[in-house]
Amino acid sequence: MKFYDSVGPNPRVVRMFAAERGASLGEKITVDLRGGENRQPAHMARNPFGQMPTLELDDGSFLAEITAICEYLDEVTPGASLIGATPAERAATRMWVRRLDLNIIENLANGFRFSTGLKLFEKRIHCIPQAADDLKATAQEWLGRLDGMIAGREFIAGPKLTLADVLLFCFLDFAAGVGQPINPAHANIVAFHARMKARPSAAA
Repeated sequence: MKFYDSVGPNPRVVRMFAAERGASLGEKITVDLRGGENRQPAHMARNPFGQMPTLELDDGSFLAEITAICEYLDEVTPGASLIGATPAERAATRMWVRRLDLNIIENLANGFRFSTGLKLFEKRIHCIPQAADDLKATAQEWLGRLDGMIAGREFIAGPKLTLADVLLFCFLDFAAGVGQPINPAHANIVAFHARMKARPSAAA
């Protein structure tokens, strides 16, 4: 395999997930996201959406989208699954990943792309600068709801660490560095972030 890596929270999700699984990503090739290398023909041939990261399989085919890559790694490598060992566990993980993606992560990410990251993204995607503050506020509202939902729980989707935890942590950590820190009033989210940051995989 070859892993086309870059800066940003999306590749970090895959790296951290792989570290938690003890899975190799094969050869790592860094793509210059800031310089726009991901929008050049060589990478567009790997991923026509021009996004990062991308995983090249041994047969020469390519996988993109972080949840798809992580689920693939979960299935082809030995060890305890981070998606789930039973249909119910897998469904719960996917339910939480979907909730986090739609309600928190997309709002955090677009809030960044349309404001702090505007110079990087304005010529790459359709940006709506006037929506940035509302997107950030929506993400914070959902984080407030999530804070109550995870009271007394160590992990998001159940009693064990899953992809949902890795996904949320990587994006919370990214957001904190681009002007969207965790509200200290969300004590359960703050504690969750601290627990995840202390895991060795957070350095991946």
